[in-house]
Amino acid sequence: MNFEYFIAKRLIKGKEHKSSISTPIIKIAIFAIAIGMIMMLITVATGVGLQRKIREKVAAFNGHILISSFDNNSSVESLIPISTDQNFYPEFPEVEGIVHMQGVATKMGLIRTASDFDGVVVKGVGKNYNWDSFKEYLVEGRIPDFTGELNEEILLSSHIANRLGFRIGDKVITYFLKKNTASNSKTFIRAFEIVGIYNSGFLEFDETFLFADIRHVIKMNKWKPDEVGNFEVFIDDFDQIDKKGQEIYENIPSTLDSQTISLKYATIFEWLKLFDLNIIGIIGIIILVAGINMITALLVLILERTPMIGILKALGTSDWSIRKVFLYNAAYLILIGLFWGNLIGIGLLLIQEQYGIVGLNPETYYVSTAPVYIDIGYIVLLNIGTMLLCLLMLLIPSYIIAKISPTKSIRFQ
Repeated sequence: MNFEYFIAKRLIKGKEHKSSISTPIIKIAIFAIAIGMIMMLITVATGVGLQRKIREKVAAFNGHILISSFDNNSSVESLIPISTDQNFYPEFPEVEGIVHMQGVATKMGLIRTASDFDGVVVKGVGKNYNWDSFKEYLVEGRIPDFTGELNEEILLSSHIANRLGFRIGDKVITYFLKKNTASNSKTFIRAFEIVGIYNSGFLEFDETFLFADIRHVIKMNKWKPDEVGNFEVFIDDFDQIDKKGQEIYENIPSTLDSQTISLKYATIFEWLKLFDLNIIGIIGIIILVAGINMITALLVLILERTPMIGILKALGTSDWSIRKVFLYNAAYLILIGLFWGNLIGIGLLLIQEQYGIVGLNPETYYVSTAPVYIDIGYIVLLNIGTMLLCLLMLLIPSYIIAKISPTKSIRFQ
């Protein structure tokens, strides 16, 4: 057995270790490591979880990358149609990592009731629209079915429904402005039927979008049946969004433009990037505090074992071997702290993931409960990083062993 490890093991299991004056200080150091690990796990899990959740919500309403006509500019309404007869639709063989593409069209409208009104953007979607993201946002009713004949079914947000007093099955009278106002009637009127109500928690979208059959928008705009307002592209890796956006731009006709949601909603995504800096800062402070506590514990251990150090030196043991004994001892204490920190931290995260106990203000954070993201990768990285950094911090104070004189330390009281 390794000599240093053998001595450290005997020190840890020794009865006098449990009743020594260093015991409360060691417990405080272990407690600091455990609390630090709990806070780091919660910080990373909630920070990354919030980033991912907000990205998912923005992508659910827009896709990851939008392909549209240059003439549309930044208009909310689809002005210039695009033919679906494109080399890149419905498959995009030139660019890898694209999992889905769908054609959509938007048109501004006005919902009117007997006592109130509200402006909306009717988002026309087709048969191949990906509803997977909306299933978790559905709070009442069902997803509209646009696979058959043209119908009046719509999906309305709970924000608009509550504001105007709508329920499932109600008729929603919506007015649309005609482009050609030469005729007597300057508006289109559509009576939609609510079959589903959703709540994404993203107020910017919930107070705006109403989902209907794209064929309504096509008919009102007098487009051809194979024309859409723009294409929404979904990719498999959000971290590659800028790269994929550039590749898509280079492989579409010059009359079309592409834009990533990170650019379209730059303010939101710049805000999300601040979370990375906050996470790094918090982790750094926590590890520093935990390291200082471990340094204190190590110095107390060295002071308490000064006679032993003198005896080992008198027997010819090198300073580095003795330092390793105490580093092994410190590593054991760190592992205990990490064990309890992981057990409690992961347990709290699982409870939050399952029951959503901690809530957030959706107007500020775009979610009503604190989302968590649990991944074995960052958990292992946090544990290894904490262990290594704490041990590196302990190398310097352990150097005090080299200054201890064998003759004086053996007589040390």
